[in-house]
Amino acid sequence: MTKGKVLVGMSGGVDSAVAAFLLKQEGYEVTGVTLRTWVGEDGGESRCCEIDDARRTAWELGIRYYPYNCLELFREKVILPWAEDYCRGITPNPCIECNRYVKWGKMMYLADVFEADYIATGHYAHVVRRLNGRYTVKTADHASKDQTYMLYKLTQEQLSRTLMPLGGLSKDEVRAIARDIGIEVASKKDSQELCFVVEGNHADYIDEIMDGNAPEEGSFTDIDGNILGTHKGIHHYTIGQRKGLGIALGTPRFVTKLDASSGNVVLGYEEDLMKSSITCGDINLMSVEKLSEGEKLRCNVKIRYAHKAAPASISPLPDGKVKVEFDSAVRAPSPGQSAVFYDDEGCVIGGGRILI
Repeated sequence: MTKGKVLVGMSGGVDSAVAAFLLKQEGYEVTGVTLRTWVGEDGGESRCCEIDDARRTAWELGIRYYPYNCLELFREKVILPWAEDYCRGITPNPCIECNRYVKWGKMMYLADVFEADYIATGHYAHVVRRLNGRYTVKTADHASKDQTYMLYKLTQEQLSRTLMPLGGLSKDEVRAIARDIGIEVASKKDSQELCFVVEGNHADYIDEIMDGNAPEEGSFTDIDGNILGTHKGIHHYTIGQRKGLGIALGTPRFVTKLDASSGNVVLGYEEDLMKSSITCGDINLMSVEKLSEGEKLRCNVKIRYAHKAAPASISPLPDGKVKVEFDSAVRAPSPGQSAVFYDDEGCVIGGGRILI
């Protein structure tokens, strides 16, 4: 008797392959699926949906396997909003949107079609249920691979049917398992960049897909509005950037603001990047149902994927937004990036998009 049916999202990489293997070993009836999200003009696939590798791995593991076309959904929910955000001077997190609206959204649908009890992925995180009955994600045992930051937008329904068997493993341990069972992707390199930008940089790709509607050249200014030079378009820059500006001013300058209304890129100094508080919108709560009016909840907050969570207090604002007040100023919080709130046990309280 099996522990239930589970649909495993298989990218063609080693993590999802080992996740499928471990679940099969635990006694689940496993089916692998790959969501095809992007195909290049030459027919090349992104590192998130390499179907040939995924199909071969499924055969090696002795499980059923099916690919599914999600090209239009991915373009609608991920690529176009990502490009539009950059054109508005906002730095987006496309993987976060993809996880909730494409990967989990589509896999939940397919799980119902296959009459599967669960879906599963090769993310490095734990799914836990708190004493209040709510589901959340908890940081992986090995912090260097933790992926909870990218998962904070998942819903309670999605989490209640999700398995993540790699949360207690290191990458080396995962590769060792893959080698031991003899699957071909055991030594396959990790994907590091955006899965849909395979050549050039993100700004070149935006120029291409916006079809002449990408931001034009504008002015570099200082924080007082004095013009310092000309830039290539605000979508070429991110908050905190120093290198690659193409302007020499004698002392190091950093991008401190991207002003879509004027087309200006504002340059300042290191101290101009430091912020003691931020406001977040588009809030999704996980381990708690709501933040009470007047409450200041102590937590640790990450303002980007590689940021070490910083001690802070969060409090609700009347318009559904959340104010984050840091114990010590943090460097370069960027509008469009996500702030994710953690409790002292490493469980995600919730998170939202940085507004200012």
